[in-house]
Amino acid sequence: MKTLYLDLFSGISGDMFLGALIDLGVDARKLESELKKLKLPGWHIHIARKQKSGIEGTKFDVHVDEGRTTKVHRRHQEHTHHSLHEHPHDDSRNFAEIKHLISRSRLSSRVKKKSVAVFQRIAEAEGKIHGLPPARVHFHEVGAVDSIVDIVGTCLALEMLGQPRVLASPVVEGTGWINCAHGRFPVPAPATLAILGTRGIGVTQCDEPHELVTPTGAALLAEFAESFGPMQNLVAQKTGFGLGERENKTRPNILRAVLGKATKAHGLESKVAQARDWETDRIAVLETNLDDINSEILGHFVETALAAGALDVFYQPIQMKKSRPGVLLTVLCAEPEADNFSEMILRETSAFGVRRTLAERRKLRREFTEVQTPFGTITVKLGKFNEKVVQAAPEFESCQKLAVRAKVTLKRVYEAANRAILAK
Repeated sequence: MKTLYLDLFSGISGDMFLGALIDLGVDARKLESELKKLKLPGWHIHIARKQKSGIEGTKFDVHVDEGRTTKVHRRHQEHTHHSLHEHPHDDSRNFAEIKHLISRSRLSSRVKKKSVAVFQRIAEAEGKIHGLPPARVHFHEVGAVDSIVDIVGTCLALEMLGQPRVLASPVVEGTGWINCAHGRFPVPAPATLAILGTRGIGVTQCDEPHELVTPTGAALLAEFAESFGPMQNLVAQKTGFGLGERENKTRPNILRAVLGKATKAHGLESKVAQARDWETDRIAVLETNLDDINSEILGHFVETALAAGALDVFYQPIQMKKSRPGVLLTVLCAEPEADNFSEMILRETSAFGVRRTLAERRKLRREFTEVQTPFGTITVKLGKFNEKVVQAAPEFESCQKLAVRAKVTLKRVYEAANRAILAK
């Protein structure tokens, strides 16, 4: 399957990641056009072909308009961490506002989901550092327009590349000190260390006397990279270089991204693993046993949790201590949202405690298509495995709308949709 390998010998930042993806062939004009769907005013991107240490690559910059002047934001590559109040051109936004900005856009559902997830990782880390709930976190270096463009742009660029599987080398960080909003801190930055640590990603420092991994770069790695280690059985088809701003002392300020195809390795297990192109992610599984909850409150909780963004909520009958009947309540949610939903369970049910485990998911790659029926056009969700359709399901809302309009049963519309799917 298509694989993107990130060589982190000189760290990673959002603009370097985007530069490398554009260097691999992402259409910069189309990317900028898609980013305009954010309806975020006062910026444009600048793409330049440059050389660093004899290597030609792509330099990505965001130009932010300030009245009649234009300023190139390079805070990632200056590797300083400023307070929003020190930069009047920064658009001060907390996580809740950024989430709303992305969610209300006309970007694809996957890009919106991944972009919010990246910001969520940063918000969780900053919240722990500053003692704030994630929704109230006002980002330092990631609250500005250029950083929103970096994160959403990277999610867009990966989709434009066909959503490759992302792997990475071990994370290499520099040494020294950085200027944060609340003083000087040693490298790695507190947020960077928290983001990587929460995902269980190891960090190795080198002798470069500068910060190499920014919080934005760390969050993108934590969200997209499946594993960290040397290349294994990867046939390089394209190589892209994303250039940073600084002239480092011990290594070029470059992110190398290798786009290729994983070949079959020796051994049955490796061959089977290489042949599967499913998507993977990690989710939190929250559980609690309840034997004293009103059924109406339980039903209300299910609806509330789903409306708040839970992936799934369900309950099942169990036998508890002293043979008492009870229910096992289960909430599935994105890993960064686990604390929020744990709090919701404790506040809105009779639970005194919540069990939390992390689980890996394997998911079919999903696409949407349309089929024509006597009742009208119906949207169909396709599940693909190794480029073949193995599941096809009519979308409920699409069928329900036609059933109401035609004044027929929902069952008849489903049957018509399934016949159209088989005939396609």
